Amino acid sequence: MPVAPPSDGPHRPPRFAVVGNPENRRVTLFADAVRAAGLPAPRVVAWTDVLRDGGAEFAPDEILRIDSPGENARVDHAWRGTDDPTRVEGSGRWYAGFTAALSGLRGGVRLDDPDDLAVLFDKRLCHAVLDAAGVPVPASPTSGPAGTPVRGWDDVRALMLEHRMPRLFVKPAHGSSASGVLAVETGGGRIRATTSVELTPDGRLFNSLKVRRYERESDLAAIVDALAPDGLHLERWLPKASQEGRAADLRVVVVAGRATHAVLRTSRSPMTNLHLGGRRGDLDAARRAVEAAGARWRDLLDVCERAAACFPRTLCVGVDLLPAVGWRGAAVGEVNAFGDLLPRLTGLPGSGAEGLDTYATQVAAVLRGAHLGRGRGAHDQYRTGTPHA
Repeated sequence: MPVAPPSDGPHRPPRFAVVGNPENRRVTLFADAVRAAGLPAPRVVAWTDVLRDGGAEFAPDEILRIDSPGENARVDHAWRGTDDPTRVEGSGRWYAGFTAALSGLRGGVRLDDPDDLAVLFDKRLCHAVLDAAGVPVPASPTSGPAGTPVRGWDDVRALMLEHRMPRLFVKPAHGSSASGVLAVETGGGRIRATTSVELTPDGRLFNSLKVRRYERESDLAAIVDALAPDGLHLERWLPKASQEGRAADLRVVVVAGRATHAVLRTSRSPMTNLHLGGRRGDLDAARRAVEAAGARWRDLLDVCERAAACFPRTLCVGVDLLPAVGWRGAAVGEVNAFGDLLPRLTGLPGSGAEGLDTYATQVAAVLRGAHLGRGRGAHDQYRTGTPHA
């Protein structure tokens, strides 16, 4: 349903602007939601122009949405140090370029706080923020500025033994979309990793839409050693609930502090990402399974809202929720700054976003002034710290 702009009064309707790639689907869907609300189409400033001009200026009252630069090959080349957007390496350099570019954006009312983004794009810092706030997360020896740095496969092996983690996820600290993630498991003297990384004979790493398994420790070592300079985060692999024999988790979108949209993702591999062969499951069946287990569906949504509350200056985040086996309880795997690309999905019953997609919901929140409710972030203690490499 359309979102009506404010009626005539002393304040004119807000003007929107977006920093992002004009061809990015998230940008176009957000622009469509702005127009559907009866407002002028937002001004779009491309990341390539931000890099060329050293920043961008916005009117003081312009509502600024920041979007992911990751789909632009020219930006990827500038920040990652490679002209091949399918390469996995270079995420540390990408992070440094991204956070530096954020500092060049001047003016406007931000829907995405730069300090929040800096933490959300460092899994080690984000995990520590959630843990300190009492949000359930998988155990991690690399969490926070004081976490143990991982310099290569030998460190991973040592931490697995020290922390009794025979099954764990190895994640690039600044990665997204499961790029470079390895689900590692040991037992019976054997080891294997499930990942979308393609390791070439010359040692280069490429993203692939095919999930594959490596069972030679030398291959795992080659991948981890190549990724370690960018920074790595380790997490205990928590057994997850299942639906129809497939591992299941949830992406929950939280807008202005409220869980508004959710999708159940299922997969036969540890990676439930929809672009890696995961598929949407039956959310209603998951809700019934939670209730049949003696738990409350609302409690799962509360966990996501508590995670989002750690970033009160950012209007919208996507929370990856890991339901426990038997649907009793859940932990937060990640909080995604740009986790709202869920086409054809409308709001949860009772969320206040019924009939609205994730973008229309954000526009509606802005129109009712929710973007003004900014406060101190739970991560402010990390602002002066330097993430370890």
